[in-house]
Order: sequence, then C-alpha cells, then structure tokens
Amino acid sequence: MSMAMTDENMSVEQAAVERVVGAGLLDELMSRVSDGEVQLTGEGGFLPALIKAVLERGLQAELADHLGYEKGDPAGRGSGNSRNGATPKVVASEVGDIDLATPRDRAGTFEPRLVPKGARRVGGLDEQIISLYAGGMTVRDIQVHLARTIGTELSHDTISRITDAVLEEVKAWQTRPLEEVYPIMYLDALMVKVRDGHQVRNKAAHIAIGVDLDGIKHVLGIWVQATEGAKFWAGVCAELANRGVRDVLIACVDGLTGFPEAIEATWPQATVQTCVVHLIRASMRFVSYKDRRKVAAALKHIYTAPTVEAAEQALFEFADSDLGQRYPATVSTWENAWERFIPFLEFPPELRRIIYTTNAIESLNYQLRKIIKNRGHFPSDDAVIKLLWLAIRDIEDKRARQRAKEAGKAKKERKASGKLIEGATTQGWKACLGALVLAYPDRLNGRI
Repeated sequence: MSMAMTDENMSVEQAAVERVVGAGLLDELMSRVSDGEVQLTGEGGFLPALIKAVLERGLQAELADHLGYEKGDPAGRGSGNSRNGATPKVVASEVGDIDLATPRDRAGTFEPRLVPKGARRVGGLDEQIISLYAGGMTVRDIQVHLARTIGTELSHDTISRITDAVLEEVKAWQTRPLEEVYPIMYLDALMVKVRDGHQVRNKAAHIAIGVDLDGIKHVLGIWVQATEGAKFWAGVCAELANRGVRDVLIACVDGLTGFPEAIEATWPQATVQTCVVHLIRASMRFVSYKDRRKVAAALKHIYTAPTVEAAEQALFEFADSDLGQRYPATVSTWENAWERFIPFLEFPPELRRIIYTTNAIESLNYQLRKIIKNRGHFPSDDAVIKLLWLAIRDIEDKRARQRAKEAGKAKKERKASGKLIEGATTQGWKACLGALVLAYPDRLNGRI
C-alpha cells in the first residue's frame, strides 16, 4: 500500500508521524536516546525543544496574519505597525518547562491565541493535573510527580487553582434539572475525614443514585452531612424536589436517621425500603466466625420468605433457636428494622432482585474508597464533593475510552468494563417495570 493511500485512512497527525517514521528520523533519534546522547523530556530535552520550535513558529505565523505581511516583506513598509522583538516567558507542559520567545508588535495590538498572554501552561497539562487529582493524588503528590517525571515545578497554589477550576462545573452538575419520576432511588455513604476549624472530623459523604423510567442509572448528587440527621435530610429532599423530582416510588436506604421521614414528607407515597444486604451485615456483626454460616442460612429464610407472615414465622423460629438465644443482638437488629424491611416482601421476585441491595452504589463506593484511602483529610466539604465528582467522571471516561478501543471486535474478544453507574442500564428492567406498573398503576400510567 502506498503512503498516499495510507494517509487517506488516518488523521493528519497520524500521517505526519508516519512520514517521520518512514524517513528514518525516529529511528535515528531513538538510537541517540539509547546511547545517552539525547534525553527526551525535562530541561534540555528533545521534546520540549521540539514543542518550543513548533509554538514559536506558530506564534510567528499568528503575528504575520495579524500584521498582514510576512517578515521581510516590502509590503509592510508604511503599514503603521511592525514587529518589535519578543518577550521571553516560561510555560509548563506535559514534557517539561519550555522557554518561549513570544513575538510583539509595536502597536501592542497582537493577542496570540496559540499561547495567550498570561498563560503559563500548555499542551493539556491542566487536564493531566486534574486526572491525577481525580485518581487520588494530593496536591503535594502531584507537585512531586510533575517535578520527578517531566521536570516541571508548579506551586501548591497553582495546582489548587487548576483543580478548583472545575468547581463551577460541579455546581452546575449538582443543581442540574432532574427527571420528574425516579421509580427507584438508592442512597449510601462514604466516610471521609474533613477539617473543621482546628479539628478533623469524620463525616459521611452521601451519594444518591436514581433509576429513571427507562431503567438508566444516574448519580443525582453528592452531599456531605454537616448537620443532624433530620434537618440534613430534609434539605437534601427539598433540593431534589426543587430540581424537578415529583415522585419516588421506592427509596432503598441503610437505616439513616431522619431520612425515611424526610422522604415521606417530600414524597408522601414513597416506599422506604431498608437495604437487605446492609441489614444482614448489621445483624451478623455480633456473630462469631464459627457460627456465621449457620446464622446466615437461618436469616435467609426471613428475607426470601414469600409473605410477611412467613417471614415473621422464620424470625420467631430463629429467635427461639439455640443460635437466636446465643445472639440476641442479631434478633434485635431485625426486630428494630422490621417495619422498614417488610415492604420488600410485598414485591414480586423480579422487583426484589433490584431493590434487594444498594450494590449499585456499593460498586461505585468501592472504587471511590480506593481513591480517598491515601488522603489524611479534606480541607472542606466542597473539596470532598469536588474529588468524588472528578473521580466518578474519570472512572466513566476511562471505561468509555477502553470500550472505544475495542469497538468493532467480536463480543467474546471485548474485555472493557461497562458503565459503572452513570448511564448504566439496570439488568432485568422490563420485567421490573411491569411489576412496578402493577404495584403503582396510578403513579405510572401516562408516564410510560
């Protein structure tokens, strides 16, 4: 295949690279790198020098376009404006610091677009910093990483400003309009450490996920609990209602103080369901390791019972058994949660499978915990929300890129992960929606 034919099937950038490779220039360069004669990045590196040459040539082309004539062209005589030397500046890039000579004009009207006045970073460095931050690196970690890998030293304040630049995006996301109805809403929490004055406090960062009428999951918002339960949850529910949520059919939660009442006050017809998996875990905390399998088997008769009456009977039998007598706190956990557990038993199997647990959030939280585990504490509640939002976006973006790389491959050859939460489809949704229509006909008729 000829080079001309190859260029037709690739981008301009790819074609340019192919021509460099075809000319043998890259082989010569890499040979000199291997011999230690040339370094690629950092101070004096080949890549910074190459970017410098490209940028300076581009700036000169911009100035020529601005003036209306090329350097040395007689057409510029008497034009009223001319070249006036250059201003030195240092810009940080993904391959190291670059010393630029930015050309000037005598009238001072030249405004470069390639490297705007005041710009101190080029080439996607901001995006790289935000990605590192979203991956769990602290500002200090990023400072060290950039200095070690590309020889660029940025101040703590500069990196903080770069990551803070997304706060407006976070605010817009956190206040965006929502759907009128979410048949199912899950809510769970991550524990984070946040500086509060001169102390560091443990706080809960709550993440709400809504399943819309098409079975698509959406992260509705992130809230850091700063006040007592009832007041905090009243504010969260009011915020969701103000953003357009008119009804929630089932809210699946984990025994959060004040949240069921806030849900019912905002959406009076909503069913508040305790997450069964959380309930099982809470009740198993009191069980010794040698008895865990036996207790788990006994509890299964409760949450798989076909009716409320059958579940009550299974709980009574467990309470009267040797295991129940040995672990009264386990029995008490189920008794205390009973009223918020039994709505689960009214639903058919296809709906039970979906509201059985907040696993939809737990899989997300697992990824987020890996990101925040190395942080000592956050400076503010906003910093928590910023990082979690960035992390969710970063996770979904990376998965999307992996899927894009595998596009066109046979299904058995694709290994990329699907969407984690945002935009993910709920498995078995059609059967679940049918069960919801039967359970809530007045609230869903006319909406689907």
